[in-house]
Amino acid sequence: MKQTLGPVMLDVVGTTLTRADARRLAHPNTGGVILFARHFQNRAQLVALTDAIRMVRDDLLIAVDHEGGRVQRFRTDGFTVLPAMRRLGELWDADVLAATTVATAVGYVLAAELRACGIDMSFTPVLDLDYGHSKVIGDRAFHRDPRVVALLAKSLNHGLALAGMANCGKHFPGHGFAEADSHVALPTDDRPLDEILAHDVAPYDWLGLSLAAVIPAHVIYTQVDDRPAGFSPIWLQRILRERLGFTGAIFSDDLSMEAAREGGTLAEAADAALSAGCDMVLVCNQPEAAEEVLNALKTKPSPASARRLKRMRARGNAPKWDKLIAQPDYLRAKALLNEALG
Repeated sequence: MKQTLGPVMLDVVGTTLTRADARRLAHPNTGGVILFARHFQNRAQLVALTDAIRMVRDDLLIAVDHEGGRVQRFRTDGFTVLPAMRRLGELWDADVLAATTVATAVGYVLAAELRACGIDMSFTPVLDLDYGHSKVIGDRAFHRDPRVVALLAKSLNHGLALAGMANCGKHFPGHGFAEADSHVALPTDDRPLDEILAHDVAPYDWLGLSLAAVIPAHVIYTQVDDRPAGFSPIWLQRILRERLGFTGAIFSDDLSMEAAREGGTLAEAADAALSAGCDMVLVCNQPEAAEEVLNALKTKPSPASARRLKRMRARGNAPKWDKLIAQPDYLRAKALLNEALG
């Protein structure tokens, strides 16, 4: 059934679709599904689940947080266990060309395996700088130097693109300096705007047209705005859209996180994020609460948002798993990973 892509991305209850899941997926305000480790038993089951989602709505974006390291939702039944991005930064310090080559291989393997299972996109890469004191970022970051972050991310994005997958940089303008974990607290960053622009924002600027999407941080940058970046027109419109000229999609971070709960219901938070400039909002791990958001949402997606979100769908026909694992490009990429990272 074709319809306009709605502005809410939610998840499903378990490893198979329920009638309630199907009802939520069919809702006109639904635009995507995000999957987690609890949605995975094995590859056959995962493919059956994504096929079932497509039977309800073949236009929905199916996404996952699948970065490598400790944030990788599917790790068994043939999925390659991917390195934390800090490993690529360490490789850069030893051999720049090897690091960029391996980063491309990581992106390709990551995307090719997900696409073989019916998944459109992963929310990767992390563009946060590794300041060494963030409780939630840690080894998810490539490096402390924004130039290294930008170049490794560009190589990883190239690998994603080779498999027909778009990228999504996070967490704009940067979560690496704030110490608190936005899943359980509301982090703040007290640095002046010029310092954040010169360092943390630089990878977003340098990646330019190669950056397809962005997730803003649930962090308050106290010298810029009293709202977290994902609810701030200053960050999303004045800085990201106007100053940096960003034309891709903006996804909110999970509105179920503690840092997003300031001042109201989930539906009010969703409306606030969309009004601030997000194209799609994520409500994770609460399917019933997500349905309340679907029914209460006041903000309607603009035609521009719909176009940006449509560009996030995977491109081209992906090979099924049995064919993928015999392809020379895939085998070469796997060999590169094993050789460089063990």
